[in-house]
Amino acid sequence: MEKRAFLFDLDGVIFDTEGQYTVLWNRIGADWLGDADFGKKIKGQTLVQIFGRHFPDNEAARKDIQERLNRFEGEMSYEYVPGVEDFLRALAGNDIPRAIVTSSNRAKMEHVYRVHPEIRDMFTHIFTGEDFTRSKPAPDCYLLGMKTYGTAPEATFIFEDSFSGLQAAKDSGGNVIALATTNSREAVVPYAGLVIDDFKGLTPEAVMKNFCKDE
Repeated sequence: MEKRAFLFDLDGVIFDTEGQYTVLWNRIGADWLGDADFGKKIKGQTLVQIFGRHFPDNEAARKDIQERLNRFEGEMSYEYVPGVEDFLRALAGNDIPRAIVTSSNRAKMEHVYRVHPEIRDMFTHIFTGEDFTRSKPAPDCYLLGMKTYGTAPEATFIFEDSFSGLQAAKDSGGNVIALATTNSREAVVPYAGLVIDDFKGLTPEAVMKNFCKDE
């Protein structure tokens, strides 16, 4: 059997946190740029990219944002998307490689580990924004996952929720599963071969059969 790998975005896929981030970044955008919809525009970007593109010469803004983000991520609720824990256990039980692929940095992941120390053992690899130069919507992060595991695009299954992440997944050539946690089902359909609300009742076998009709 061809080697398979499952790659997961973090916010909005593993944890139901995208809504919380949107509120925070909308407030930051309103305070510093007069843009109350700023949160939608920076989804999938690393903090370095956000600073470079929107606050290139504003040290006061950068300092304020970093402090607010650190405080927010240290206090926020990291609630699992329903069913994802069982889904990951099923992958582990079948010895299928599985990785987090996130634009978040390692400092943010330390907050996650403090709340959910078990997550280190739920995945075989965790890629963060420091691991790739171009962030989503560029496909680099998912191509890195495929290279690491030695899997072909057609044998790689990618779970995403944001438009930038979905575009990255699609452009990587992998099989894209969209979660309708951040955007509507109708909005994410063009990017994905499968759309789900959460992981409840979902099995790895069902996902693979959706894309590999000979499974």
